[in-house]
Amino acid sequence: MDVTADGSENYVIGVDYGTLSGRAVVVRVRDGRELGSGVFDYPHAVITEALPADVAGAAGGTAARLPGEWALQVPNDYRDVLRHAVPAAIADAGIDPAAVVGIATDFTACTMVPVKADGTPLNEVPGFANRPHAYVKLWRHHAAQGQADRINALAAELGESWLPRYGGLISSEWEFAKGLQLLEEDPGAYAEMDHWVEAADWIVWQLCGNYVRNACTAGYKGIYQDGRYPSDDFLAALNPQFKDFVSAKLDHAIGRLGDAAGYLTPEAAAWTGLPEGIAVAVGNVDAHVTAPAAKAVEPGQLVAIMGTSTCHVMNGAELREVPGMCGVVDGGIMAGLWGYEAGQSGVGDIFGWFTKYGVPPEYHQAAAEAGKGIHEYLTELASGQAIGQHGLIALDWHSGNRSVLVDHELSGIVVGQTLATRPEDIYRALLEATAFGTRTIVEAFRDSGVPVKEFIVAGGLLKNRLLMQIYSDVTGLQLSTIGSAQGPALGSAIHAAVAAGKYADVRAASEAMGAAPGAVYTPIPENVAAYDALFREYRTLHDYFGRGTNEVMHRLKAIQRSSTQSLPAESLHVEPLTAEEVSA
Repeated sequence: MDVTADGSENYVIGVDYGTLSGRAVVVRVRDGRELGSGVFDYPHAVITEALPADVAGAAGGTAARLPGEWALQVPNDYRDVLRHAVPAAIADAGIDPAAVVGIATDFTACTMVPVKADGTPLNEVPGFANRPHAYVKLWRHHAAQGQADRINALAAELGESWLPRYGGLISSEWEFAKGLQLLEEDPGAYAEMDHWVEAADWIVWQLCGNYVRNACTAGYKGIYQDGRYPSDDFLAALNPQFKDFVSAKLDHAIGRLGDAAGYLTPEAAAWTGLPEGIAVAVGNVDAHVTAPAAKAVEPGQLVAIMGTSTCHVMNGAELREVPGMCGVVDGGIMAGLWGYEAGQSGVGDIFGWFTKYGVPPEYHQAAAEAGKGIHEYLTELASGQAIGQHGLIALDWHSGNRSVLVDHELSGIVVGQTLATRPEDIYRALLEATAFGTRTIVEAFRDSGVPVKEFIVAGGLLKNRLLMQIYSDVTGLQLSTIGSAQGPALGSAIHAAVAAGKYADVRAASEAMGAAPGAVYTPIPENVAAYDALFREYRTLHDYFGRGTNEVMHRLKAIQRSSTQSLPAESLHVEPLTAEEVSA
């Protein structure tokens, strides 16, 4: 099953599309061994200040600047991952590309691409290169919060049956809120758009020439429950022009996870160096596809994929309504089980922000002199502290709160700073805040009858041993890491093997190809007790600022938005940022 007729090996390619780069890995079908990898950084990274001059400016005129809370990307950067990272992975593995039998991809979600009927992104259509709404809206685009608020209020008022499946709140990150924002802020672009497509499905479309909507994003991000979307009447009540959003822009054939969406086209074969006609798996989400890579396919095995943000996924045998969850979907991770998702909008992003803007030059210089990265240096300093020694509590809401409050108008805070507070103190407090956020999610699951039995971590942050021990101590759970540096890409490769017919289903492929556990962290009793006291303070702040007791964060956002809108028009159209400035 896993070798050719002449006994030679079969291989599959998994491609993981992250926030800043795409990573490809070559995996042996027989046992899941990772043989080679390639990485390609998106040239335009995340666009938050102005459309890149080399794309928008190429059409003439000044590249438009963006309001706050926007996060866009350039879709051609995703094609370039196929052109660069996949050939690099094949070269690194040293295999014959003819032995590759399938390719699969995963993506950050909810990341949306407005396209024409043939899949052409709207920003590539003449006349639209300088219109922000024509670009990819990245998962962390939070400018549709007002639209999300209206969706939530109307759904609660009408008692929509799908609302409890999402913990009672729809996120501004998801398909409907972002689509409604596009309609209301650029109706011309909305009219020109033929399909509102998840990037997870768009990249598969680029590979095989078929547009197939994957079951994972449809369920978690597209309000697709029990075989239907929100009704036309509901959408018309939000905005009469939004009535046919599902039928005209969104609805499409839905593919099961692990199925083949189609087969590699000649054009995509030329990009990747892979054989034309190999299986291309139905798209998937980076977090959900990691569960089989970690062999976490049974109920109660919580997988936290920790990178710029964290997504928590877990299977359950029964349907439960969990407040503040990102969704529960029948077969959303594994066929025959209910897939639960929660998450934190900012984790590694928060640590990166602090090291960039909150750490003085002398710390960077000391780290360089010691031959260490700034994160490694601060971690070393922070690891020598006793729990609570810094006197701080932080809220990990610098990119809003995904779970359990589902409110991207919330913001970060650090309480307890004095003139003696040092960067390593704040750094450790931020590490701890993200762990407290995860504990809040674990307790929400438990309190709703979905117990967490195992805690498994994948993603780039598992390399920080202090952070992993903090998470174990804060949650009181034994924590194991996945024994792969490319968990999502390995998960995609597992799905590619199933799509190519090498395994009967994802469960069987996971058993054969999934990664062995990596490092294991056990909670230290005295640390657990110390963090219990700090967690009580975290929860006090969490509820005070996040549950309506005090609206100061919302008021500050409103003031910020009003201040930006009141600027003179010419101040919003200054010289565009260069590609180098945006990337920096």
